[in-house]
Amino acid sequence: MKKILLLLFLLSCFGKTFSQTQKISLNLNTNKNLWQNFTYDLGNMAGGMGYAYSRPLYWKKKQFTHFGYIAAGTTSLYFIDDNVDRWADGWRGDVPRWLVNYGNDVGSPNNNFMLTGAVYLAGLFTENPKLRRTGVLLISSASAAGLMQQITKRIIGRARPKANVGKDVFDPLHFDRVYDYDSFPSGHVMLGFTNAYAIAKQFKSPWVKAGLYTIGSIPGLSRIIDRFHWFSDVAFSTALSIFIVEAVDRFLDNKYDQKYNPIKKNKK
Repeated sequence: MKKILLLLFLLSCFGKTFSQTQKISLNLNTNKNLWQNFTYDLGNMAGGMGYAYSRPLYWKKKQFTHFGYIAAGTTSLYFIDDNVDRWADGWRGDVPRWLVNYGNDVGSPNNNFMLTGAVYLAGLFTENPKLRRTGVLLISSASAAGLMQQITKRIIGRARPKANVGKDVFDPLHFDRVYDYDSFPSGHVMLGFTNAYAIAKQFKSPWVKAGLYTIGSIPGLSRIIDRFHWFSDVAFSTALSIFIVEAVDRFLDNKYDQKYNPIKKNKK
């Protein structure tokens, strides 16, 4: 009887040890997979940025034509920037302040990367491939847009409306930041609309997309109301956001099984 009890005790101990070993092994494998996915995603974030920046090198006649349309449209709006700014004086005070503050806050870099980082980490830790890829798209697109606008606005040096010197005044190549001459393009608009456009890719419903695009346009409205940017700044920044998201998304199509675009669709 004692031998049987001893045998049962040893088997019980062995079972507990085996169970604990399995748990440790599973935890190690899970951590290893998380780390592999994380490092893989980091590489794709950087690769997506590089891919977006390099696209103009591969443009053909059709893409240059589209760029010409955007340049012509921005130039047309440039000629009426002063008129739009004066027209906005009649209704600036009628827009709810909470809405304007939302637009200013959601487009700020700190809040933007808190949002995009939260989406990515949620996808990473829940092992949700669609959410994880969305996070990669958001971070890569926002990083590409943020870096580009920081460099471009210092090269161009356009005066903000609130500087009260007019739409035609520029102080180019000011690499020490002169805040009143950081108007073109708009970082808040690019970050805000980049997020909205990237998230909208998860949905097929045109109504949901339209709703997200509307929300993504609030930073542009806020920046016009508070006279941080001209109308042409906002329009061009919105178009550039779309270009960046599409370029990064096309790059990610070759890196992840989860796709948002028809395989036959050739986006340039």
